[in-house]
Amino acid sequence: MTFASTVTSMIGWWIGDLFSTTWAFILSFIASFYGIYLGWKFNRDHFE
Repeated sequence: MTFASTVTSMIGWWIGDLFSTTWAFILSFIASFYGIYLGWKFNRDHFE
């Protein structure tokens, strides 16, 4: 979950930085939660 959250947060920051630092922060925040969800779902589907 941590790896997926970090990667999606990085992608959100990169995309948001094209507009402004505020957008980078907002998109990074949203993307990190999406990464947590993806990591949790991957773990649930493949390791349980």
